[in-house]
Amino acid sequence: MNPNGAIIVQSNLEIMVEVDSPSYEAARDAIAPFTELVKSPEHLHTYKISHLSLWNAAATGLRAPDVLERLESQSRYPIPQSVITEIEDYMARYGLLRLKMDDCGNLIMESDDKIMFVEICKLPEVAEYVKEFIDDTHAIMDGERRGHIKMALTNAGFPVEDLAGYTVGDPLPIHLRKTTLGGKEFNLRDYQKEAAQIFYASGSEKGGSGVIVLPCGSGKTVIGLATMALVQTKTLILTPNISASRQWIREICDKTDLTIDMVKEYSGEVKEIGPVTVATYQILTQRKRVKKDENANATEELEMSDEEVKKELANFPLFSQQKWGLMIYDEVHLLPAPVFRLSTEMQATRRLGLTATLVREDHKETEVFSLIGPKKYDIPWRILEAQGWIATADCNEIRIPMEAELKMKYALAPIREKITLASTNPEKTDIVERLLKHFNKPDDRVLIIGQYIDQLEALSEDLQIPLITGKTPNKERERLYAAFRDGSQKNLMVSKVGNFAIDLPDANVLIQVSGTFGSRQEEAQRLGRVLRPKSDGGAAHFYSIVTQDSKEQEFAMNRQLFLTEQGYAYKIIKRGDWDILARTPEELAARQ
Repeated sequence: MNPNGAIIVQSNLEIMVEVDSPSYEAARDAIAPFTELVKSPEHLHTYKISHLSLWNAAATGLRAPDVLERLESQSRYPIPQSVITEIEDYMARYGLLRLKMDDCGNLIMESDDKIMFVEICKLPEVAEYVKEFIDDTHAIMDGERRGHIKMALTNAGFPVEDLAGYTVGDPLPIHLRKTTLGGKEFNLRDYQKEAAQIFYASGSEKGGSGVIVLPCGSGKTVIGLATMALVQTKTLILTPNISASRQWIREICDKTDLTIDMVKEYSGEVKEIGPVTVATYQILTQRKRVKKDENANATEELEMSDEEVKKELANFPLFSQQKWGLMIYDEVHLLPAPVFRLSTEMQATRRLGLTATLVREDHKETEVFSLIGPKKYDIPWRILEAQGWIATADCNEIRIPMEAELKMKYALAPIREKITLASTNPEKTDIVERLLKHFNKPDDRVLIIGQYIDQLEALSEDLQIPLITGKTPNKERERLYAAFRDGSQKNLMVSKVGNFAIDLPDANVLIQVSGTFGSRQEEAQRLGRVLRPKSDGGAAHFYSIVTQDSKEQEFAMNRQLFLTEQGYAYKIIKRGDWDILARTPEELAARQ
């Protein structure tokens, strides 16, 4: 107990953190590895301890005594006994069950606790996978259902540690370059090297599956390359879109000794398979045929068997075309549900997930944990910022009013229309213009991003700024991205296609005019677009324009959770403060 502590631990596993406390930052950083931020009003932030957050913490090496020591050192009042019991109980469950492979190739589940083992094996959702009991602490499991077993056990509250090992993929010699093709010196940063080595675990069964959580701009792709160089095997890389795929291909050729004829793209435009193949999630979820029954719904699709899913998906054979030794899931928080289903079949292949946040809007974090693997490594964004690996960022929300006519229309509209009306408030155009005038130095690169195509098209026409949407041909996208990178195009506008894996290192200002409801993961991705270190060492600026007293403002509060969780202060700029947008960035920083 600490009388000056910044946190109050409550018996419902929620933690209140006092923002104005002198020890706020220390407390926030202490509890971040095993909690999730739930809400963040001005003075008291609320964090939640969940079973999954405790298991992810356990997977990174934290143990119950570590967690309790952190809580006790920062807590103003004694920790409720029920919380202590819950932490000790659930963290002890990680590793209580283990999957191993015996000499005959049987999948064995074992435990050191006889009573618990028998009780778990008799659970209906687990019993169907038990083929035979060897003794009170060992059972032969259905080896073809390894992923299903892991999901069932996690859902039952007993996550199994998978030590069954991995198939050896076809060998592929891969070495990192000392100098890139562009002539730049290339060395792994310490945290990149450490992340790859922790995942690989010297090739033992203790490594080989899991998720690396690092901010956009910190070089997650490089960690993927470092892992490929450790595993030395044929690799299948899955990405959110074609732009991301081609960025991976460029990075592989630039920073490893693999040649372009060894790295192939498998997408809607190009379908080639090589020793390293980079495919999009969309191509993997492409159906062979349109459903004849137009009334078929998502629930019916979820009820399809795994065999039916494989038959329905046109490109599933990609998984078996080569003997892959490693699969990399880029932006794993975006992994579509059908690919989760396919991933249950790939448990014998090493699986690396890369992401800036484990938060998923569809709440499938459990599937990521069970089928891709637990969190293996993460570093708070602010630490990398302090070390100079990502740009310093200031985050701002500009609140604008609704004019009388729009306010009346908003008041009478149904909920979904209210969201659209607030998000596309015409007053936002004026703020964008002010910001463009404010950031008009030669080195400024401004990225404007939004959700609503009509809104973006109108802005693009008004401001004479090129717009990239999902319909923009890839050749044109690449041309505009290249122009933005070399400075011949200072300002660029993108729809939500700009959320993911586009490499625009010199973008230093992002203006968000609308977003996807209260998506925390989208906020993480968008801030990441401007976090890459700047060649001049300058700061990054993030502006979210929000209609005041509207549904959009409510959603914005949820979107901010991610930034607050990472230690960024989110400053609110209201109408009376708009004059500061006419000041220089230095004056703006001083004013704030």
